[in-house]
Amino acid sequence: MNIAVVILNWNGVQLLEKFLPSVITYSPEATVYVADNASTDNSVEFVRANFPSVKIVINNNNYGFAKGYNEALKHIDAEVYALVNSDIEVTENWLSPIIETFEKDFDTAIIQPKILDYKNKEYFEYAGAGGGFIDKFGFPFCRGRIFDTIEKDDGQYDDDIEIFWASGACFFIRSKVYNELNGFDADFFAHQEEIDLCWRAFNMNYKVRYCHSSKVFHVGGATLNEGNPRKTYLNFRNSLLMLTKNLPASSLFPTLFLRLCLDSLAGIKFLTQGKFAHFFMILKAHFSFYRRFIKNHRKRERKQYSNYYLIKSVVYRYYTGSGKVFDKLF
Repeated sequence: MNIAVVILNWNGVQLLEKFLPSVITYSPEATVYVADNASTDNSVEFVRANFPSVKIVINNNNYGFAKGYNEALKHIDAEVYALVNSDIEVTENWLSPIIETFEKDFDTAIIQPKILDYKNKEYFEYAGAGGGFIDKFGFPFCRGRIFDTIEKDDGQYDDDIEIFWASGACFFIRSKVYNELNGFDADFFAHQEEIDLCWRAFNMNYKVRYCHSSKVFHVGGATLNEGNPRKTYLNFRNSLLMLTKNLPASSLFPTLFLRLCLDSLAGIKFLTQGKFAHFFMILKAHFSFYRRFIKNHRKRERKQYSNYYLIKSVVYRYYTGSGKVFDKLF
């Protein structure tokens, strides 16, 4: 199977220096690419000088995660794209179980490995952990991570199952499916575009799977850390865009209304914590959503399924204290 490991980079020369060697060493089955988003540091020169086996694709601008990959992948020919963050450390034989899964199940379009925390390797990492799901209102959560509660990896998710979404930190997808879905939605720029893509794949009857025997370690927040107000803006705005595109028609407006109310409660929480920048970013996200609503609504597919969620409200279960970890949600 022809696999391209593609690392999107923007001014990340230090991350490439630290993590690219593991990708090269442990990916003999793949061709490794660095897709550069118009970096202004010496990333491209560094890769050319130190890693001659790595192929380089250069984008004209910093397009963000979504369009950055869309543009770069136009120039890469492979059966499977492995989209890997520049702050990911891979492990020996990480590709073998992924290849085996793709070859065994032709309906599987997207796969995520087990993602652990690079800084605390016994624990899952925030972005993806043991595979992702969403609740009725579009709030994402993972096996191994519910909101800010991170579980220790004690083998409780050492299985291979269907999931709803795979993390963009380490995201495998068949190229034909990526192209069929027209890639990521470039309007998202960054954050939750992978959930939107997985939801669109779900609506096309493709499977998304978690493969526990493939393991990687993720630093997380290396480009935009969790406390950055811009991250709040992108997450809240993009979640609303994603719901508009993918919710079943019968529940679209009631669910959006309730989600906007829940966002308002999140804004009040930020105010009480003195996080005024985050409060204003939620307001900004909502106004941006309103401006984009008609354009985004036109992107809706013909088919949407109502069985996209496992639980009605992860917010309720979490904040009432009864669902702090995945296994306690149900």
